[in-house]
Amino acid sequence: MSNAWKSAVLISIGEPSVETAIGSVQAASWAMIEDWPLDEGPALDRALLACAAVIEGKRKADDARAAFAAAAEEAGILLRS
Repeated sequence: MSNAWKSAVLISIGEPSVETAIGSVQAASWAMIEDWPLDEGPALDRALLACAAVIEGKRKADDARAAFAAAAEEAGILLRS
């Protein structure tokens, strides 16, 4: 199973803020764990769980992409999904 997404989610993250294209479940997981501007949030929790489920083979990569885009919107860093 591929964890790459058909199209990347574009976010603005970091200090100073940098436009970053996230194109896979692994990249999304690292972004949320290492660089996320929020420490907690319901959409963030759902996205982390969705990414873990994809890595375990229990969900589709598109499920994690949708959850990641929602978490980015929650954090105010979504540029394009």
